[in-house]
Amino acid sequence: QLQLVESGGGLVQPGGSLRLSCAASGFTLDYYAIGWFRQAPGKEREGVSCISMRGGRINYADSVKGRFTISRDNAKNTAYLQMNSLKPEDTAVYYCAADAGNFCSVGYLPGLGQYDTWGQGTQVTVSS
Repeated sequence: QLQLVESGGGLVQPGGSLRLSCAASGFTLDYYAIGWFRQAPGKEREGVSCISMRGGRINYADSVKGRFTISRDNAKNTAYLQMNSLKPEDTAVYYCAADAGNFCSVGYLPGLGQYDTWGQGTQVTVSS
């Protein structure tokens, strides 16, 4: 069974940092691009970042550029989202997703429909 499990969420003060992890089981992450999405209460799920299969292509939403860093360790079958300088507006449930089509590229952040497998989400709350 293909499964993604996010972890690392929590409560952090504005300006703080968190690192989210996305661990894959039941399949090899090497053959998938990874995307991170988030959904705040009452809002639609939005793309945050993506990274191609080998990590050579990365893209970020404008709202997180310069603050978030996506990475992957295929040997550990895990992807990461390092989030720095967090703001209250970053509060959301964060999801990772896997895309067999490897559509992530510079200047193109694939939408929800491009992804095949989703995690259950991890809550990130930025508040003082």
